[in-house]
Amino acid sequence: MVKIACILLLIVVLLGAATVGLLVRASSVRVHKEESLHVIRRLADIPVEAWDRLGQKRIFFGHQSVGYNIIEGIQDLVAGNESVSLNVVESKDAKTIANPMFVHAKVGRNRSPESKIAEFKELMENEFGEKVDIAFFKFCYVDMEKGSNPEAIFTRYCEVMDSLKSRFPEVVFVHVTVPLRAPYRRRAIMAAMDRLLDRSAALQDNEVRERYNALLRERVRGKEPLFDLALYETLDAQGQHHYGVRHGHKIPLLVDSYTSDGGHLNTAGRGHVAEQLLITLQDLANQPQ
Repeated sequence: MVKIACILLLIVVLLGAATVGLLVRASSVRVHKEESLHVIRRLADIPVEAWDRLGQKRIFFGHQSVGYNIIEGIQDLVAGNESVSLNVVESKDAKTIANPMFVHAKVGRNRSPESKIAEFKELMENEFGEKVDIAFFKFCYVDMEKGSNPEAIFTRYCEVMDSLKSRFPEVVFVHVTVPLRAPYRRRAIMAAMDRLLDRSAALQDNEVRERYNALLRERVRGKEPLFDLALYETLDAQGQHHYGVRHGHKIPLLVDSYTSDGGHLNTAGRGHVAEQLLITLQDLANQPQ
């Protein structure tokens, strides 16, 4: 009897393992790669005097957790590059900004993009707008998912940013695209089971984010400063663009090697994004006044 029970248990285990394997395979997303027309610049490409001008600016960056990843990346790059000198400080107190520095702080709440817009506006109107040269904030990938209304969020964002630009004409406001997620991991068994009935859930969420990003790019590209965070997240070290396909449309994906959990940036990801942000900021710092 014991022997029969052991055999039955072994059969159940084997069937369970096979089922899990099918679930994981069913919920996975195929990643495609193609050469990008975007040229990736490096810190070494920038002359020392350009970094000197960036170091003379007062900058504010509002964010949440992915923002902390980017800040860590900036600190890593500053520590490893003598040409780049930035005083990075976390604060919501405008009185902190007396000298050139890169000030950052958490704004709003995750899954509430309206709260991030509102707090950025409040901080700018409560003296930050009188103190900084460059200001920007970013949404998180969890702020826009399946079921979100990116068009409504974009409309509110534009209303507030237009108001701030009018009130603080000396401040350079930088727009930032919404970050993306990588495909759900094959090893994430519970995620695979949850998403069995919807193979393209990872793509659906990024598709919503890209609706917002497309609106933003169309409105500001070539007219106002834009840091295309989402674009840089899709470009690997070889300059290849990563994407999936849903209903015949290409949906961009965060490069898997840039993240450990599918959304936040690991050491490689934060270094890559931080490098591109610093280069974007020094471009702005070196524009003719």
